[in-house]
Amino acid sequence: MGQCPYGFAASGERSTRTGAPDGTRPSEWSPALDESFGSAHRDYAELRQTNPFPWSEDFGGFWSATTYEDIVRITQDDDLFITSVQNVVPHVPRSSRRPPLHFDPPEHTAYREAIDPVLRRSIVRSHEAVFRASATELVQGLLAKDSGADGVRDFAAPFVMDCFASFLGVPASLTRHIRDIGVRYSFAIQDMDEAVIGECSAELYRIAEAVYRERLAAGADSAQDLVTSLHEAALNPDNHITEKTAIATIRQMIVAGMGAPQAVLGSCLVHLAQDQDLQQHLRQNPADLPAAIEEFLRLHAPYRVFARTAKRDTVVHGRTIREAEPVALLFPSGNRDETVFPEPDKFVLRRPNNSHLAFGRGAHKCPAATLGRLELLVALEVLLERTERFELAGDVAMMNWLEYGPRAVPLHLVGRTAAGASRVLNPGIGQ
Repeated sequence: MGQCPYGFAASGERSTRTGAPDGTRPSEWSPALDESFGSAHRDYAELRQTNPFPWSEDFGGFWSATTYEDIVRITQDDDLFITSVQNVVPHVPRSSRRPPLHFDPPEHTAYREAIDPVLRRSIVRSHEAVFRASATELVQGLLAKDSGADGVRDFAAPFVMDCFASFLGVPASLTRHIRDIGVRYSFAIQDMDEAVIGECSAELYRIAEAVYRERLAAGADSAQDLVTSLHEAALNPDNHITEKTAIATIRQMIVAGMGAPQAVLGSCLVHLAQDQDLQQHLRQNPADLPAAIEEFLRLHAPYRVFARTAKRDTVVHGRTIREAEPVALLFPSGNRDETVFPEPDKFVLRRPNNSHLAFGRGAHKCPAATLGRLELLVALEVLLERTERFELAGDVAMMNWLEYGPRAVPLHLVGRTAAGASRVLNPGIGQ
């Protein structure tokens, strides 16, 4: 089988192209496609010590930034490192650029000016009740299973889709369809199933257009509605945003809205299942959850395929990067850089100066950071409220290189005889 639309070689095959254009640069590392929980962090720690800016000939050839300092430098230099050429590793073949990620400032700025205001804290928090209802329903489903409960398939994946559907303001009938297609799409990418990826991708475009039409027909306030805000931006002749690119933005945000939160939430479930003391502490002290989430985000950042492309020859960490060569940003590695985070592999509640990179940096920093934090808080709060304990019931299966996080988390859960009363969320969330 050939390359899937996301550029992955089937069955773990590697690109046969040599790294450098003249074929002289040797490959210095190869990202593992078959991982166990935590194995990638051991690999990245070794790279930071022995070769912190390595070249790999895999996926057509790319550099990897593993240190906190290099990642911050690259993400904040929009003049030298751009996203409009290649912004993920492996390269995603496409007929047109997908906004907003595939645009550089100032084009990218127009999209963010439409997106950022509707993701502010007050608007995100207005969806809390719906998030909590979804989490409650899904946890009850987990507890009802005598065996075979899976923290990703049965909880993390459908929960984040419900949350993003609520944020988009879609009707209940479409919410269920988005959940079904979103979960199927996520697992198809992990399986590198080219046919299903293509089918689901096309359906997601149709969903995005349906959402766009329905929200405009509803006459929602542009100050609080993503679709209406993008539509009004498209009416501005000074912007290059069109109706087509506005719909494409909705589609792209649906994909982003289900990928990273699912990966982090899955990692949180594994972490807590393996640390019963921490699990009990957070169950008994829910006010500590926001601080715990910041440390979970540092320890289990999902993004490692986002990339920038050099506009011209330059030097990073003593290595010469040639024009048009991509650099993968290993955020999970930067978040465990021992020069920035003492005892980087240790969970430290209220870690001082926890300026982690889970949401990126620079112009392309994730606009949905507040949304992601609230999703994690509600999901973990409800799960802890309604269980006495939960533990792993089998081996954790990891995603492929696309994101760092589990694709399967078999769980054994013990429910509370009487669920605790819902608690008011800590007002510090979304900082």
